[in-house]
Amino acid sequence: MADISPYFEAHQQAGRFFEASGVKSFVREEGNGEVVVCLHGVPTSSYLYRKLLPELASRGFRGIAFDFPGLGLADRPINFDYSWTGLGKWTTEAIAALGLGNFHLILHDIGGPIGLEMVHQIPNSMLSLTILNAPIAGVGSFQKPWVMRPFEKKRVGELYLGTMRKKLFVQLMYMQGIQDKKLSPPEELYVYIDLLKRQDGGKAFLQIMRNFEPTLEKETLYMDTLKALDVPIQVIWGEFDPTLTLNQYGLPLQEALELPEIHTLPAKHFLQEDQAPKIAQLFSELVD
Repeated sequence: MADISPYFEAHQQAGRFFEASGVKSFVREEGNGEVVVCLHGVPTSSYLYRKLLPELASRGFRGIAFDFPGLGLADRPINFDYSWTGLGKWTTEAIAALGLGNFHLILHDIGGPIGLEMVHQIPNSMLSLTILNAPIAGVGSFQKPWVMRPFEKKRVGELYLGTMRKKLFVQLMYMQGIQDKKLSPPEELYVYIDLLKRQDGGKAFLQIMRNFEPTLEKETLYMDTLKALDVPIQVIWGEFDPTLTLNQYGLPLQEALELPEIHTLPAKHFLQEDQAPKIAQLFSELVD
């Protein structure tokens, strides 16, 4: 799906392409200093971090966000492991391909499980960890929200995605993910659906949605990986998130990690849209 909007063009011009494990992807980066890798979830891409990267740069960091295979401007290979395990392995290869060395990590949505698959493989590369509204504690019993469940089923998912137009998509974004509409006008959000459907109509995205791994084994792996890290860790939560609620996913994560506090912000699921300056401030305070 083509898009010639200024927001789409600005996104393309703000980054570059790279290749990892035979898959071409797209990376945005801004600033100089210690590296901060920002991982997205679904149905988003590196575009989600377009507001946070300059905030990190202004505080003396090099913010980096890249697209997972099947999403954004990345390739969408047919024969690819789109499970959390497979995307985690690819992410580890992407970190090496970009030559990032040691880095701070910010995780969001299923970028949480995917990122922790990567952390489990290269734990000594971590400098700090910030978790934003991600299904980690309780992932063994995770259930997709109602707006995402149709994607699980063959034919139903294809029909649901195929008939989803920009206005409907934006309405769902406002309902589930964005608290302050003034900060994210519809024209800016249209880019998400264009990036989701480009090239393959969203077929790779559907494979990702059908290959979640919400098992107790994965929950144990992720929690053990977190508890073994000897780096600063914090949890930041959009307190009005109707999808991954504070009570069901945020507070249990704080308790499991024995953190003295959880930072709550007046935001829904996509808090990067509403609260980029505050996220960058909390990150900077964590690592100072």
